[in-house]
Amino acid sequence: MVLYYESKHADLSPHPSYLIYVGKDKFENEDLIRFSWPEQDVWFHVDDLSSAHVYLRLHDGETIDSIPPKVLLDCAQLVKYNSIEGNKREKVDVVYTPCENLLKKSSFEVGQVAYKDESLVLKTRIKDGRNNDIVNRLNKTKTIKENPDLENEKRERDERLKRKKREHFEKEEKKRKEEEEQLKLDVMARDYERLNIEEKKVTNKEMSAKYESYEEAEEDFM
Repeated sequence: MVLYYESKHADLSPHPSYLIYVGKDKFENEDLIRFSWPEQDVWFHVDDLSSAHVYLRLHDGETIDSIPPKVLLDCAQLVKYNSIEGNKREKVDVVYTPCENLLKKSSFEVGQVAYKDESLVLKTRIKDGRNNDIVNRLNKTKTIKENPDLENEKRERDERLKRKKREHFEKEEKKRKEEEEQLKLDVMARDYERLNIEEKKVTNKEMSAKYESYEEAEEDFM
């Protein structure tokens, strides 16, 4: 079972809505980690306490550093709310990192993770306890999927990315060939223009050699 929430803020542009999803238990979290979207999903957890694993899905082109503060606060409050011990405390730290930075080893317990690079782990602090307005707003958007096909969703996403990259490559390749062809035409045009200039120079030289004086040339054209 996966719980889905929507972080909606009308004043955020160009993306007023973000998807947040949460695993029901540690076994569900194994699949969420395995089938998360690299470079697009961000993982949240209460620091040094047991809590749900909360995931934020970024929009294309966004990074962990560009998460809007309101959305970041929504994720942090949702993590706190889903931590038995953290929910009781006034102050808690919430850590978050790109899902691709999560490390799983065969020796780990179910749902346990570590980090590949500690420098990619960020932290935000909740100082004033649980914000019920935020939690209630998020709960109103909650939907539940009993058995979502996470593997297929990721596969379809990967295929879309491949098609997008291929289309981008084909577009750039077409542009390159058109520019290359235009360059050839420009070179040919310059060579043709230079040839005409050289021919005119030869013609003028021959004409000047034909007459011994200006008077002779003038008489020839009268």
